[in-house]
This record gives sequence, structure tokens and C-alpha cells, in this order.
Amino acid sequence: MRLNSLKPAPGSKKDRHRVGRGVGSGWGKTAGRGHKGQKARSGGFHKLGFEGGQMPLHRRLPKRGFNSPTREDIAEVRLSELEILQATDVDLAALQAAGIVPRKALGAKIIVSGKLTKKLNVKGDVRASKGARAAIEAAGGSIQVIEKPAAPKKEKKEKKAKKEQPEGEAKGEAKGEAKGEAKG
Repeated sequence: MRLNSLKPAPGSKKDRHRVGRGVGSGWGKTAGRGHKGQKARSGGFHKLGFEGGQMPLHRRLPKRGFNSPTREDIAEVRLSELEILQATDVDLAALQAAGIVPRKALGAKIIVSGKLTKKLNVKGDVRASKGARAAIEAAGGSIQVIEKPAAPKKEKKEKKAKKEQPEGEAKGEAKGEAKGEAKG
């Protein structure tokens, strides 16, 4: 066998199906489209999901849930992935360098999945679940999370007190006096 004598197995390569090329082919005249109707015409396809004016299925079904824009910001890290990690000091930069966490991640959270036998010092923007914290501390490691200060709550503005008027010049009394003076 030589490179110049190689060819595909018989039956593996078929000619392209060419329609509308004469009655002898079996796919001539109507070219597999049948007789008349919208689908037989050129340009006779409306659009994907169109149901002839009936409310389409994707609009009949209710909307559900939402897509969080910040979902990818915090990456999950398994204990089994930390076991493979060479470094003893674990922070976000070390996880990104090892390829465990994507570069665009703003933080990471360690979850319980697998076993951890190495002593690790976790710090920085890497948080841990309760079970993961217990597993890391059981292996002789430590966790130093830098807590970001909570955003201060906005104080409600106090409503401005209405201007106090002297007793004699109250709106109702002033109008009544004015009417009485005009008549008398």
C-alpha cells in the first residue's frame, strides 16, 4: 500500500443529492416539494417558530427566572482541586495561575467535594463554605478571609416640617375675617 493508492472505502462517499435536474433522476419537476401550497413556492418559508398567526409556543409559555449578570464573578473550587495544587499559600492569583479559576473571576469559594490532606493557608478573596473550612482546618491549614466592609445603608431623609403660622393668621381664620370685613 502506498499513499498514492489510498482511496475511501466503497460506499462511504456519495454524490450530492441534486434536485430539479430532469424526470430521470426521480427528483425532477417539483424537486421533492410536492404540488402547490406555500412550501412549494420560492420564498415560501415564513420564519422559525411561526404558527400561521396563532400565538407561537415560545410566547404562550410563561417567562421564568432570570440570568444573573454576576454569576461567573465568583468561581467554585473543589477540595480535590486544592489537593492537586502545588502551592501552600492559596489566593485568587495562585488559583488563576494554576488554571483552576478563570481569569475573569473576581473571587472564589471553596466547596466540599473530595478530600484534602495537605496543609494550606487560604487568604485573600477566597472564601470557604462551613464544611470546606472544617476540612481545611482539620488538615492543619488556616483561612484568612479579608472581609470587605458592608456598604453603608442610606439614611432616610427627614420630611421637612411645615412652616408654623401664628395662631391669628391661620388660613381658615384669615379668610373668614377677610370676608367679614368686606361685608361689614
